[in-house]
Amino acid sequence: MSAYSATKRCLLLLEKCKTMQDLKIAHALVLTTGLGTNSFALSRILAFCSDRHRGSSSHAWKLFQHIPQPTVCLWNTVLKALLLGDELVKTMHEFKDMLRSGVAADNYTLPYVLKACSRLQSSCLGELVHGHGLKSGLVVDLFVGNSLIVMYGEFRNMEAARRVFDEMPRLSVVSWMVMVSGFGKVVDVEKARVFFDLAPVRDRGIWGAMISGYVQNACFKEGLYLFRLMQDTDVEPDEAIFVSILCACAHLGALDVGIWIHGYVDRLGLPLSVRLGTGLIDMYAKCGNLDLAKRIFDAMSQKDTICWNAMISAMAMHGDGETALKLFDEMEVAGVRPDDITFIAIFTACSYSGLAYEGMRMLDRMWRVYQIEPKSEHYGCIVDLLSRAGLFEEAKELIQRVATSSNHSEEEMAWRAFLSACCKHGQAQLAEIASEKLFQPERESGFYVLLSNLYAAAGKDGDAGKVRNLMKNRGIEKVPGCSSVKIDGTVHEFIAGEKIHPRMVEIHTVLAKINKHLYHSESNRY
Repeated sequence: MSAYSATKRCLLLLEKCKTMQDLKIAHALVLTTGLGTNSFALSRILAFCSDRHRGSSSHAWKLFQHIPQPTVCLWNTVLKALLLGDELVKTMHEFKDMLRSGVAADNYTLPYVLKACSRLQSSCLGELVHGHGLKSGLVVDLFVGNSLIVMYGEFRNMEAARRVFDEMPRLSVVSWMVMVSGFGKVVDVEKARVFFDLAPVRDRGIWGAMISGYVQNACFKEGLYLFRLMQDTDVEPDEAIFVSILCACAHLGALDVGIWIHGYVDRLGLPLSVRLGTGLIDMYAKCGNLDLAKRIFDAMSQKDTICWNAMISAMAMHGDGETALKLFDEMEVAGVRPDDITFIAIFTACSYSGLAYEGMRMLDRMWRVYQIEPKSEHYGCIVDLLSRAGLFEEAKELIQRVATSSNHSEEEMAWRAFLSACCKHGQAQLAEIASEKLFQPERESGFYVLLSNLYAAAGKDGDAGKVRNLMKNRGIEKVPGCSSVKIDGTVHEFIAGEKIHPRMVEIHTVLAKINKHLYHSESNRY
């Protein structure tokens, strides 16, 4: 066999590898045919090791140690393998060794290193790498510039991200998209919208970033409205956009819009992925259609922890504690490990259903079996669970144990839940004990209102008056109530005490009819 034929055979064998065992066989052939120092063959082996699902970052590392003079391409490949293997500290060490060895980084190196800095949550390291990029002139590269914007967005430093954006000699649609996404993360949807409106080209990514920014910042109606505008373009929504819109529907209680979105997904032929299925389950559950939520859950072939949590939370929300506990058992049988969110849903379900014993049993299981340390939310749920069952003394003892074994925020959350439960069940004496732990000048009005209402219900008008005077003296105002109602597909919000002009009611009615007409049209527009 000629040298050319042997080389060609080795490279073809490398391309056909499916497992690490296949790769080791191909690697052995590479060595026996004298290609052990061939940069291209070595890069293909390292590239396979970089694969998150099939490869092995540790194998890539061992192989790389035996390469005498690796090229920048080989350095980049091993950096990628370490990054995908979550070996972030080693990624940074190797980058430092690369520079020490005299190999200059290129526009593929820095994005890997900047991503490692983001995941390490080290803004200091990120700024050092940025400085190296400035000295080497690599920041003018579009790929590096976009990576810097993403990194500063992760650090919530949009001023630095904006400087990088302004200094980039060339921009792409990705540059605009990551700026929109970054401002969305720092809860500045107004600036995100400015960048969205100024973007010369709007592809699916930038539409999705803006819609996601609205939804993540609780601007649900704005997100739905932008989705409607998107229907007037040639851009077709993807899974991520549908998940954001389903979240908006869930929070607005817009079941009819959610059903339309579900139909749109079916018309596009999108597969029912774990993420999309979980979004549909959450939407139907929060909109009150538990049957459809369960039907989608049962139809899903794959379910992760988040999906199970959504279904258990749905049962908890609807007060079906027994079914929630049954789902938890099925989750364990399926081999899916519960997390802290799972137990919050379980405790809530037990609380709403009066299953105090089962809830305490699950708390013990969380500690003993899964070694999950309870957080403030867990203590709040357990205190509520015991209080609803009338076990106020037991709840107080639990809080006192929390005070000696946890931080101040967890203790405070537990006392909050206890105060609310005492007020709800008329336990004035115990409520006073809780109020002593919570009442401080900077507290919001909720605590004071709870105790004032309790005193009034118990006929202690004098004590109720004292609490209200205390609020007045401390300059604490009661937050007005807010309610919403959906008329012909349009959600209207009202603030307590707000006066609505009759003409505005008429305008809202007309708009609702227009929306209803658009909704029932035969096109794909909503």
